[in-house]
Amino acid sequence: MTFKTSYTAHKNHHELSFGKTHDLENFRELFQHCDAVLVNGNHFYAAQQIVILNEKKRASLEQKLDRLTQVKLFILDDDVIDIYPFLETHLKDHKSIPRYSIKDVAGITSWIQKNIKTNSSIIKGLVLAGGQSSRMGHDKGAIDYLGKPHREYLADLLSDFCDPTYLSVQKASIDFQTNYPLIADSFLNLGPYGGILSAFREDPTCAWLVIATDLPKLDKDTLKQLIDGRNSSKMATCFHNPATKFPEPLLTLWEPRSYPILLSFLANGYSCPRKVLINGEIEELQITQHEALLNVNTPEELKALRTN
Repeated sequence: MTFKTSYTAHKNHHELSFGKTHDLENFRELFQHCDAVLVNGNHFYAAQQIVILNEKKRASLEQKLDRLTQVKLFILDDDVIDIYPFLETHLKDHKSIPRYSIKDVAGITSWIQKNIKTNSSIIKGLVLAGGQSSRMGHDKGAIDYLGKPHREYLADLLSDFCDPTYLSVQKASIDFQTNYPLIADSFLNLGPYGGILSAFREDPTCAWLVIATDLPKLDKDTLKQLIDGRNSSKMATCFHNPATKFPEPLLTLWEPRSYPILLSFLANGYSCPRKVLINGEIEELQITQHEALLNVNTPEELKALRTN
């Protein structure tokens, strides 16, 4: 009998082995939680390289210069004083590439962590402006709290942090004027969940900062707190909502790794962004300005807000 998959529990790690016929796309799902993947450059090509210099491997390295396309770091073994002349010839930018002794574990670790953070996905903005506003009775995005339709006000806020910023709408044909690009729902009849998924379908490689149009007190300082608290190693960064005692899904920075997770929840019959956050690995921040999460969904709530 031949086994396609084998699992072994070791003392300090777990090992999962696959046969050669394992589906590549499913295999990639195993790395969704990883911030970076280290590849053995002796056997495989990678987009970026960390080069370990060792005298015993000098000749072998010289034969593999075609693999050195974007060297980010040199690590020098005990028997190496500086990089080799053939590397200086091959890499025109060699002087700007950091170098660490192999014994400097703390320095190497710090460099890797900094490099991962620096290479976090760009952030695009999304204002959820396509809701039916059934409880309000009219378009919540059109409500004027601060001198303009609130969807435009929120998009302007996002534009200070995100490039570009989009409006999420149900259909590409809209009955209002805007200078912002649109993302029409390609996941239909799913409310905010469909808007988030449609944004990731538009660009699955970026992070999406998603906000709802029913947040009249949202301000720039709160957005800055969210972005400053970003943890790109998690599925999402959001605020804890003191009123609901749960993470707030409609003021959330969703990382690219959340896209397949959102799809997986949908495949299991769930279309609630909050449920995904509750059951996922997230960075949940304590909000400074509590009123920024004030939610206005009904005429009564709107009247109370304006009365106060």
